[in-house]
Amino acid sequence: MKNFALIGAAGFVAERHLKAIKETGNRVVVASDKFDVMGRMDSYFPDADFFTDFNQFTDFVQQRQKSNSRLDYCSICSPNYLHKGHIAFSLNNSMHAICEKPLVIYPEEIEELKKVEGSTGNKVFTILQLRHHPVIVALKEKMDSQSSEKKYDIDLTYITSRGKWYFKSWKGDVTKSGGVVANIGIHFFDMLMWIFGAVKQSAVHMYAPHKASGFLELEKARVRWFLSLDYDDIPDHAKRQRSRTYRSIVVDNQEVEFSEGFTNLHTTSYSKILSGDGFGIDEATPGILLAHRIRNSAVSPLPAQHHPFLSRQG
Repeated sequence: MKNFALIGAAGFVAERHLKAIKETGNRVVVASDKFDVMGRMDSYFPDADFFTDFNQFTDFVQQRQKSNSRLDYCSICSPNYLHKGHIAFSLNNSMHAICEKPLVIYPEEIEELKKVEGSTGNKVFTILQLRHHPVIVALKEKMDSQSSEKKYDIDLTYITSRGKWYFKSWKGDVTKSGGVVANIGIHFFDMLMWIFGAVKQSAVHMYAPHKASGFLELEKARVRWFLSLDYDDIPDHAKRQRSRTYRSIVVDNQEVEFSEGFTNLHTTSYSKILSGDGFGIDEATPGILLAHRIRNSAVSPLPAQHHPFLSRQG
């Protein structure tokens, strides 16, 4: 059994980490968050210590690391702009770090964390859960078996509705979240690069706080992509099913059905990390660099072959 600390315990994604830690037979010893209504802990680790003051959390961790029952890992579910500092805190306090995506927002932070990894000997892991999705794994195996000369045409669409609260939170501040691409798109871009190779060309056709669209040429694919937080972008057939989320990947006019199978991907990610097969800084880097590139690109004139959802924009 491994001992965990957890930072950002009140956040939406933190429950997936709590569940994964429990389901892999490990335990959270201490958690921290500024938000103090933490009833969810009772369903997972009711005996865990909890601090709203990060200095008190730090003191607890440092005292624990002097004991015979040390903390092994720190799970980081805090806002994106705090990831680098919380990862460095973990490594410098003799814990491996497991951090939600995006690992960091800015490219220079990657090199800073590599230095801390090297100086402490502790490791950084991230959650790239789509690499564990059975349908995506099968797609990669199929693509790997095909001719290396073939180039695929892909439409990626991801719409996940968000209310007005989103833009009042840190998520709506591009300097704190990295913007819509880093917030909701980075794991899809990671998945596409994992399967179809590195980026050769990128163009941005729309970029706004609540949606973005563009084109990627990968080594083995041409990708039209569309990301949105706007409920109005969800297709009517999905709305009739009362869905506020819509995912679609179309490869050479064939839909890749992967709407199910997301339930246990964090648990699978933890199992892989704990068995020595997790994704680290190097695996996370291409997605971070691409999100940074898109965020800082000028918007190009709309070409004839743009993502079909762009035609619906007012």
